[in-house]
Amino acid sequence: MPIWLLNTLEVSINGLMTGVLYSLVALGFVLIFKSSGVFNYAQGVMALFAAQTLVGIQTGQVPFAHLINAITGGHIARFGFDVPSLLAILLTTLVMVVFAWVVVKVIMVRLVNQEPIILFMATIGLAYFMEGFGDLMWGAELKNLDVGLPSGGSFWIEDVTAQWAAQGEDYWGMYVDTLDIWATVIAVFLVAGLTIFAQYTKPGRAMRAVADDHQAALSVGISLNRIWIMVWSIAGFVALVAGIMWGTKSGVQFSLSLIALKALPVLMLGGFTSIPGAIVGGLIIGMGEKLFEFLIGVPFLGGATENWFAYVLALLFLVFRPQGLFGDKIIERV
Repeated sequence: MPIWLLNTLEVSINGLMTGVLYSLVALGFVLIFKSSGVFNYAQGVMALFAAQTLVGIQTGQVPFAHLINAITGGHIARFGFDVPSLLAILLTTLVMVVFAWVVVKVIMVRLVNQEPIILFMATIGLAYFMEGFGDLMWGAELKNLDVGLPSGGSFWIEDVTAQWAAQGEDYWGMYVDTLDIWATVIAVFLVAGLTIFAQYTKPGRAMRAVADDHQAALSVGISLNRIWIMVWSIAGFVALVAGIMWGTKSGVQFSLSLIALKALPVLMLGGFTSIPGAIVGGLIIGMGEKLFEFLIGVPFLGGATENWFAYVLALLFLVFRPQGLFGDKIIERV
């Protein structure tokens, strides 16, 4: 196999893996949009807050230690013990459930039947509040996240793919991060579970009914509070999974919240109401931006095309299919 073809295949595979990580963030947007019809601007910050909380619990960090020390003049930082990764993940999930309950009770129930722009503005305020609250609670410094997932290149894949090159070619095999492989496997199970939940379970159907019409859902006995708490809790768990993957990959820092911006073109392609669409959109964006950078960006444009290519591609899709590949068809009475 020619070297250029092997390099293109390697870039495509890594692009697909990156697309899966984009999809994990987009899933949280889809879940909340399906249940409340609002675009949750705070989803990226939820991933950051979940990752900060996980690291804080893992390392035995005292919450609000900086604030306590500033008030009391003390120097406390940690409890003096570490928490196993699995237990820390379970406790962080519980924290995200409590967060979901607070959001619904304090914000969402007061905005029933309000215009979508009002709900959107509320999530913007929530995002900035969570950003400051997370830094106050756990500190703003860069944190390393390690839950035991393997990372780094796979020697087995390198050895196998090195044999694909033509005899005499100087080729060392494909580099595929094992963390990305794990992320792909986890995303597949997560999407399958969420799809089955939304389509074939009573709470899933109730979630879709709430998204269609709040007042109609209330009239048939569906509890908005219960559905919203459930959906925001699931979105919080999805944010935790995304935070684990991205935090393990690049550290827990403010830039983690900006991954939500890459979820926008994913949603535009896949559709705001489709769980499978979030995955397909992520794969298209991930592979598309990597291939464009490799084949066109670096040779002809000097590189740095990954920052804008996804948005241009999404714009082209919007022109021909505004609802996305898997979004609900727009039907209006004339």
